[in-house]
Amino acid sequence: MAVHLPARSAPRVCATVRRAGCASCSSTPAAKPSPHAARRLGGHQGGHASSTRMRAQAVEVSTSSPSEHNNGPHNNEPSVPATTSSRPLTLADLAHMPIDDITAPVAADMKKMNENLLSVVGDRHPMLMAAAQQIFGAGGKKLRPMLVFLVAHATAKAGGLTELTREQRQLAEITEMIHTASLVHDDVLDECDLRRGAATVNSKYGTRLAVLAGDYLFAQSSWFLANLDNLEVIKLISQVIADFANGEISQAASLFDCDVTLETYMDKSFYKTASLIAASCRSAAVFSGMDEEVKEDMFNYGKHLGLAFQIVDDILDFTQTEEQLGKPRGQDMASGNLTCPIIFTMQKNEGLRDILESEFEDEGSLEEALELVVNGGGIAAAMELAREEGQKALDCLSRLPEGEHKRSLAGMVGYVLERIN
Repeated sequence: MAVHLPARSAPRVCATVRRAGCASCSSTPAAKPSPHAARRLGGHQGGHASSTRMRAQAVEVSTSSPSEHNNGPHNNEPSVPATTSSRPLTLADLAHMPIDDITAPVAADMKKMNENLLSVVGDRHPMLMAAAQQIFGAGGKKLRPMLVFLVAHATAKAGGLTELTREQRQLAEITEMIHTASLVHDDVLDECDLRRGAATVNSKYGTRLAVLAGDYLFAQSSWFLANLDNLEVIKLISQVIADFANGEISQAASLFDCDVTLETYMDKSFYKTASLIAASCRSAAVFSGMDEEVKEDMFNYGKHLGLAFQIVDDILDFTQTEEQLGKPRGQDMASGNLTCPIIFTMQKNEGLRDILESEFEDEGSLEEALELVVNGGGIAAAMELAREEGQKALDCLSRLPEGEHKRSLAGMVGYVLERIN
């Protein structure tokens, strides 16, 4: 069972593989009691069917082609007639767009941000400079601040602004600092020696310095956040930090829990991955002076893109090599973290459940479990789920004006999904 923060209603994610959608969900503007209520996933007000029969339907494995089930937006987030484009985008519309082309419209913004990030740590604490070089130069693409800049430019254009605000630029830095701090602490908790093929901060400089570096980044991001002087954004981004902890606690509490549901998995994925992307995209729109509908669209774009990203990451844990992953194949499953490919496979194969409940006590059982997931329909079902989340993200771009920044936001959906090919 997912762990929830007592101070608010926890976000619930619809079991998106149900073709009919979730009839109890609504995200119409009238249903939102305040701008901050949108902090919950898309303003979701309804509950979910809790019967075993309906949950089984929600996670039923399908081995057919994902394109056969790509029916467009679901009724929990109805699309709005596009006022800035001729028709809604679909996954079929997306041509291959290299990451450099996606980044190009905000390349200058990203360059300046990278320079600022190094100075945030190194100028005030020289002993952390080496760690900062390791943290911010470890080969990551910095997708989260890039999305902030893309949303900021696209919504600024819609709001009649000629350039980005100081707050939007600082928001991008805050987003990357929070994300990076969470990775540094994750590596300490998981005792990881490698990330993106490079040595982690804790393996190179020790646990003490890694914890200090992560703590400092969280503290510095909080200070910058307070100086944005916007209560809506402060609440949104502050909640993200709590979500990170909530996701870690939820994951730790459910290791090797073979009764884990898709709904619980999606909640955890929101907390750990999609929360920051959703909150930062909405915040970028806030500083462009957008109305509630556009801010909500940007939140939902980030939410669904983040969920698709996490699902694809969990697929790659089974389909890529150790060299490609920068870590052992199947490491999540080996540690008891049961992701959606595993959840889908267990619906069809009791043998996998038996192996997991034994926690791989028999020699060769991990390799056997890996093969069961890869060949048992779990990967195909997870791919379909990722594509559905990707389509939902595209549906949220309809109100943005046409241009290079909107194209890049759509291109990011294609980029995320192409990683599984």
